[in-house]
Amino acid sequence: MSLKPILIHPDPRLKKVAPPVADLSDALRTLADDMLETMYDAPGIGLAAPQVGVSSRVIVMDCEKEEGVEPKPMVLFNPKVIAASDDLSVYEEGCLSIPDQYAEVTRPAEVTVSWIDLNGTEQQQDFTGLWATCVQHEIDHLDGKLFIDYLSSLKRQLITRKMVKFKRDAARG
Repeated sequence: MSLKPILIHPDPRLKKVAPPVADLSDALRTLADDMLETMYDAPGIGLAAPQVGVSSRVIVMDCEKEEGVEPKPMVLFNPKVIAASDDLSVYEEGCLSIPDQYAEVTRPAEVTVSWIDLNGTEQQQDFTGLWATCVQHEIDHLDGKLFIDYLSSLKRQLITRKMVKFKRDAARG
C-alpha cells in the first residue's frame, strides 16, 4: 500500500465526471487500499478516486471516529444514491482537497445507496447522520462537484482564492 498525493482545488480534474468502473481488477483493489491508507493518514473520513487523480467511480469512507470504536472502512465501486429522504440535515463539511476550509451544507438526512463491493457483489444500504453526509459528499466528487458548489458564489470565490494562495505557498516550499 502507498500514500497517494491528494489534488488541491482548483484543479480541473476535480471538476470532471468520473466514468463507471467496468470490472474489478487487482489494480482497482490496490487503488482502494491506497485510498484508505491515504484517507486515514490525512486524516479524513472519506476520499474519492478523482481526489487522487484517478478518474474512476470509486470512493472509500470510514465515519467511525470515536476513541476505542473499531474502524469500519468501506470501499464502494460505482456508488449511486437510489433514494433520499425529504428530511434535510446540515453538517459543517470539509474536504481533503480544500484543506482547512469548512462550511455548512444542507443535504438529505438519509439516503439509500447501491454499489459494488470489493468482491464484485451488489450492495445496498441506508445511511443516516454523518455517514449519509459523507457518502453524498464523496459521490458528488465522482460527479465533478465539490462541497463549495453548494455555497454562495461569494463564499466559493473566497475559498477558491485561499486555495490558490495555499497552492502557491506550498509550491514555494
